[in-house]
Amino acid sequence: MTTKSFGDQGEEVAAQYLEKHGCRILERQFRTKVGEIDIIAEEDGVLLFVEVKTRRPTCFGAPAQAVGYAKQQRIFRTAFLYLQKRGLEERACRFDIIEVLVTGGSQTVRRYENAFEFGGF
Repeated sequence: MTTKSFGDQGEEVAAQYLEKHGCRILERQFRTKVGEIDIIAEEDGVLLFVEVKTRRPTCFGAPAQAVGYAKQQRIFRTAFLYLQKRGLEERACRFDIIEVLVTGGSQTVRRYENAFEFGGF
């Protein structure tokens, strides 16, 4: 299995998790020259920009820790372009991270709501 297909599987698990918890998926793998947002969803009128991290358990820390400052800035810029393109600049939005830990044939999903906040470019 390639790294991309492994990540795509994790994104599918994350999308199903969000839908099960009342979110509506608007877009997946939204790409611009600036970056990519794995999942864009809506929950209770709030736009969610979701970064998905799929990993096998290791001793190197939680997958969410891999979303550092530089990655957050790319996500912010990409989200801003999404909002501009759709005329949604005034919409409330949130930045979440979903971890998908794959152990054998099972997955464990952990959601970090409002995992990071926009701090300016």
